[in-house]
Amino acid sequence: MIRPLNDAMILAAGRGARMRPVTDNCPKPLLRVHGKPLMQWPLEALARAGIDRVLVNTDWLGQQISDHFGDNFVPALPQRQDRTRTTKAVQIRYSREGQDFGRALETAGGIVRVLPELHDVFWVLAGDVYAPDFVFSGAAMERFAASGKLAHVWLVPNPEHHPCGDFGLAPVAADAWGPVYRALASATQQLTFSTIALYRKALFAAPYCDIPPGNPQGRAARLAPILRAAMDDVQVTAEIYTGMWADVGTPERLTWLNQTPDSRDPRN
Repeated sequence: MIRPLNDAMILAAGRGARMRPVTDNCPKPLLRVHGKPLMQWPLEALARAGIDRVLVNTDWLGQQISDHFGDNFVPALPQRQDRTRTTKAVQIRYSREGQDFGRALETAGGIVRVLPELHDVFWVLAGDVYAPDFVFSGAAMERFAASGKLAHVWLVPNPEHHPCGDFGLAPVAADAWGPVYRALASATQQLTFSTIALYRKALFAAPYCDIPPGNPQGRAARLAPILRAAMDDVQVTAEIYTGMWADVGTPERLTWLNQTPDSRDPRN
């Protein structure tokens, strides 16, 4: 039986080469956006959703990440909320790819590394993406689990730096949650993959992935080819997310974000 809203993985092993020299001494997930480390935003969103365990993979300056967040993350309540309300801690487990293998295992390799610790259905997102209003919905997980599909991805309108997008959409149906789309590996019009997704373990097994669970050899592998193969087999659904979203990939984008009003700030 699926345990709703229990597991999530944050991908945080990237070098952040395009952010240099900013990331020479600070890993990208710890760069500050509106006064908080970038990775704190998704951790707070996961905590609000009741997710009680998060796995984080690390490589470049990964010790700084684990030193900062520790093994239990307790989000601070906004000033406008009742300070007497209890806040549940999120347990964090680190997959130290740099320490274990001397390099990052890329997206799919990193997920497969922790696959034995995850439940059958789990969330994955990138630690360098800013989407403060995204809701890790229990209804979305239940809907996906009932669908029998292998992946459900959130796509966003193409930003200026990625005008061609990643995946296409084909309308399938509509239900109480809204439109249901089939994700397409190629299409005339494509949207950008937000990095936020729900996956089933079977996506990371044959015929889509040939890395054994736990990735004992430390094989590096990308996620996109696995997703495209599953899309060709009609195993991936999608929806469009139109809330605030930014891929913090360059110093200029980081500066722009910090100059943009924070939608969660009660003063705005």
